[in-house]
Amino acid sequence: MQKLVGLVRRCVDDYGMLQSGDRVAVGVSGGKDSLTLLVLLAALRQYHPSHFDLHAVTVDMGLAGMDFSQVASLCDRLEVPYTRVETQIAPIIFDYRQEKNPCSMCAKMRRGALNQALLDLGCNKVALGHHYDDAVETFFLSLFYEGRLSCFQPVTNLDRTGVIQIRPMLYLSEKTITHFAEKEQLPVVHNPCPADKNTKRQEVKELIHSLSKEYPDLREKVFSAMQRLPLPAWEPQDHRRRPLADDGREE
Repeated sequence: MQKLVGLVRRCVDDYGMLQSGDRVAVGVSGGKDSLTLLVLLAALRQYHPSHFDLHAVTVDMGLAGMDFSQVASLCDRLEVPYTRVETQIAPIIFDYRQEKNPCSMCAKMRRGALNQALLDLGCNKVALGHHYDDAVETFFLSLFYEGRLSCFQPVTNLDRTGVIQIRPMLYLSEKTITHFAEKEQLPVVHNPCPADKNTKRQEVKELIHSLSKEYPDLREKVFSAMQRLPLPAWEPQDHRRRPLADDGREE
């Protein structure tokens, strides 16, 4: 775990994500990414020079069969307060509106519910579980489907709410996170969403996997290019050499 916490700290420091007095909500969907982020930030909280508070928040979409009781137990062990926001997002999208392309509307409704919870809890920042591979995939999605060079930013100021989004796991690969979640036996909650694994992002993920057989360092080259261009807000504050995503095995 120490190596992963170190990479999270490096990302946090490179982009100035945390300051003393921050009240940071961790968006916990129940997936491996958000649970890993929760555990690593709880560990970082113990020694990072910026003293910050954590609060885990789950937006329950109202999908049948999703049980967050083990997530609540994990938060108890980590001594992190936990809030589950109950919504009817899934029934509205799939049953009432019967959306053919549900992901965009779902994301907007989840953001709205999460942002309201942050305001109610008095949190000024929200940490999201996007990782190294997510960034590369989003870059390709923007290129292929929007015709522009773009990606989500490591730090984003949400003007309407005053909340700041941070993404502390951008130096961790998906393989690293998967291995960590399995090793630590994190209580991953199965996602029964009908649209899961049937998205443009999944298509791009499979394309990158295929291209990486011919160009093994493709992801590293793209990620480095994003920082060197740089894309808006992607240039690190410190110009030291960036770490590369590892093979998923902790040392």
